[in-house]
Amino acid sequence: MNSKNKLYISIIALLLTILCPMQTQAKGSFWGDTVDYEVHDLQPPSATQYGYDPAPETSASVSTTDDTRILKNIEIMGNNAIDTSLILQNMSLHAGDKYSRIAVQSDLKAIYAMGYFTEKMKAVPVNNSDGTVTLKIILEENAPVTDFTIEGNTVVSTDEILSYLLPMKGKPQNIGELNEAIAKIQDCYSSKGYILARIDSVSDDPDGTVNIDIKEGTINKIMIAGNEKTKDYVIERNVLTEPGSVYNENVLKGDLVRLYATQAFKDVTREIEPTDDPDKYDITINVEEQRTATVSVGGGIDSVTGLFASVGVADNNFLGRAERISLNGIAGTGVILNDASIKRRMNIQAELSYFKPYFYNADTSLMSKIFYRDFGSYQIPLAIERRIGAEATIAHRMKFNKNVMSTFSLGVEHIHVGEGDKNKITNLFNEYNIPISERAKQLDGGLFLSLTPGLLYDTRDNATVTRRGTMASLKFDEAFGLSGFNKTHGKLTGMVKQYIPVAKKSSLSFTVKGGGKIHGNMPEVMAYRLGGPYTVRGFKMSGVGTGNAFIMGSAEFATPIPFMDRTRVNFLNNMRFTVWADAGKVFNQQATDRIYDRPGYAVAAGVGLKLYIPGMGPLSIDYGFPLTNPGRSGNRAGYFTFGVGDIMY
Repeated sequence: MNSKNKLYISIIALLLTILCPMQTQAKGSFWGDTVDYEVHDLQPPSATQYGYDPAPETSASVSTTDDTRILKNIEIMGNNAIDTSLILQNMSLHAGDKYSRIAVQSDLKAIYAMGYFTEKMKAVPVNNSDGTVTLKIILEENAPVTDFTIEGNTVVSTDEILSYLLPMKGKPQNIGELNEAIAKIQDCYSSKGYILARIDSVSDDPDGTVNIDIKEGTINKIMIAGNEKTKDYVIERNVLTEPGSVYNENVLKGDLVRLYATQAFKDVTREIEPTDDPDKYDITINVEEQRTATVSVGGGIDSVTGLFASVGVADNNFLGRAERISLNGIAGTGVILNDASIKRRMNIQAELSYFKPYFYNADTSLMSKIFYRDFGSYQIPLAIERRIGAEATIAHRMKFNKNVMSTFSLGVEHIHVGEGDKNKITNLFNEYNIPISERAKQLDGGLFLSLTPGLLYDTRDNATVTRRGTMASLKFDEAFGLSGFNKTHGKLTGMVKQYIPVAKKSSLSFTVKGGGKIHGNMPEVMAYRLGGPYTVRGFKMSGVGTGNAFIMGSAEFATPIPFMDRTRVNFLNNMRFTVWADAGKVFNQQATDRIYDRPGYAVAAGVGLKLYIPGMGPLSIDYGFPLTNPGRSGNRAGYFTFGVGDIMY
């Protein structure tokens, strides 16, 4: 072949080289617009990269030239465990869209962000014969997760921890999902009070097993600081948290509340300090003691005591043992707002009480008291009552439910009922044709030994201003007549009170009380009575009647007084305006009710003010209107009643 022919052939070959790509494009081959996503040749994400979330950039240059080609379809390659539809959902490009290199790069980043794939991914556009583009996404999945191992957990079960991890099993490793699962595990610990627990390390084995090591936060030692008068052992016995246990914020908060409830401290706080061991912590309980010895002098008005003056001496941290001892005396003019059945007489009371909050263990307490009372009886007409006695009550908080407390009381009481106005009572008995011999039964007192088991249930959100929760009690009182066994009797009494929140600061409460004699001969002086501040308001003391059984109910709406609850004065913040209705009935009424025409049942409604006094309970001032016949001795216009505390019967 001569040189001239060789030149022709070279020219023809060059032309073919230029024209061939156009011909292959028509047949559907690759063309030069591939988008790579290989960044610095990183290895596939694994559990050892916990907490690292790279945001790589494509190494390919990006062309901003407009492209009018239409995307016919998208093919996903290289995925095995991850469903294609899930990948497509994370892409912005869809069949029918304009092809855009920038959009492809953005979609590759979105696919990578799913966490299942390595950075070694490509997008290869292929030109179709009809002028459209098929986009091929070539992926490489991370190594699959085959199993999990959990180490270091003692207070949270392995099954519970695995419940957050198992959804990843069988799928490619995903750092994002692993991060979320670890956050859920830590939230699980925190929700249970284990706030010092943490994931110490996460690693993976070549076979795809992910290993998780947990440090739960163990208590190294517990120290006490700030106490001068209070004995160390008094504080320690109220702290249920122990060295060597996993720290639990909820348990320690209960310990602090228990210490504060002793009334020996102004404030109780805790400090947590790390030790040289990264899994152990030192706990310091700081207490600030308060003055616990007090002398009080006061006075006021009460439906039972009348105008009264009081004096008291108390120590809430007796001998530094967080025990309370108090001596109180009160003298009043006698029952006010009473009917003619109550003898006008000074009301004199004295009581020495001793409370031991820790009686053998932290869940058991002992309350004991000696008392003397002398007053005009509001159960026996025109009689004078004198009571001298002693009582001890053991209360035990049940372990199966912290809101339930069992109680047992042992008491000895001598009750003397004396004549207050013999001539007047004789005339009344004659007027109503009641044999005067019945008077001797009314004046029946004696010496009694009482055994009283009971149960208390309390879920109130706040004992000061209650808005939600339940308060209930049930007790059986067996009184043995030591001065005459024929006076032995037993009675059962119960109460349930339910609080329901209304709006932001108000509440609605419903109360049901009832009781009755179970057996024996119950003296009238120990009978149930209705009427007065603790039963049916709007009636005088015992104004509804006395009997050996009763039932009653009450509904009350309590709300703050507008603007007064926003002051800085706690006295005003705790004040509530109330609207209420009471109803009750006594059974097997006594002769007294016949003499004074007491109705035996009653319904009343009224309004009142309730002031919550810490350590004493609610002080109530109510005005009630009888809605049923109040009897000859009652007043249809109603009465004021004054009461302190809430009798739970």
